Amino acid sequence: MVRLHVKRGDESQFLFDTTVGAPVETVIQRVAAIYNGRLKVDRICSEIAELADHGVTLPPNMQGLTEEQIVELKLRDEWEDKCAPSGGPVFRRDEIGRRNGHAPNDKMKTVLTRTVEEAKALINKKQVQANICVSEEMVKEALDQLRGAVMIVYPMGLPPHDPIRTEFEDQEDLSGTQASLQVITEDECQLWWAAKEMQRGKKLQDFIGKNEKTKLVVKVQKKGQGAPAREPLVTEEQQKQMMMHYYRRQEELKKLEEADDDSHLDSDWSDRQVLKRQFQGLTNIKWGPR
Repeated sequence: MVRLHVKRGDESQFLFDTTVGAPVETVIQRVAAIYNGRLKVDRICSEIAELADHGVTLPPNMQGLTEEQIVELKLRDEWEDKCAPSGGPVFRRDEIGRRNGHAPNDKMKTVLTRTVEEAKALINKKQVQANICVSEEMVKEALDQLRGAVMIVYPMGLPPHDPIRTEFEDQEDLSGTQASLQVITEDECQLWWAAKEMQRGKKLQDFIGKNEKTKLVVKVQKKGQGAPAREPLVTEEQQKQMMMHYYRRQEELKKLEEADDDSHLDSDWSDRQVLKRQFQGLTNIKWGPR
């Protein structure tokens, strides 16, 4: 199996296993699916954390308004009673005014927060350090875990305008958000290795040879952004080890310089003729006027 260490810029994303005979187009399709799937999991986890603290999202025409403005405009959240959490709500006001404040109780909140931690762990970037590959199945498992937890806490479902529901239904609208800049669709996704684009229509072996036991660092790039920066010749960890080696070497040289100091030769204990002078009575002789 060929192992791809997928990066976006200089930041590690995940490990992915494939074969040298795999078409580049298929590899790009799968890498893009995992890459965008991980982003979706992160977005949902962020929203579920808000859901656990402040309840479901208010209708768009009520978001950001004060209570006085809502009363003055005679607005009403018709989903407030329909989408109540299991075990009854606990009121926690959302200072931003984005959610209705009817949050789940502590027991249900624990269900959401624990599931968020488990889902994040499945697709975490630390999986690269642990040498664990991320697959489409793992991304799907993380999404299923999150969907199940939301269904437990909100058996009646979430409002159609809630971003968590739109994410689960693949109806999310990311236009105008920072998240939209991170997504790379399959059509605009490119893979680069050794400062060369892996072109569609070819196989992986056309670029890396036929050795299956190969590990590559490939970079995901959006079409039209040009070639990504090349990988440094040494990794950050290797650079740290080199600096430690040079530091230890300098300390050793300092100690050697100190060891070469011959000032000790002026001491009595280092004088080879001291015993002879003692027998001759020539010790402790002082020169000078009386």
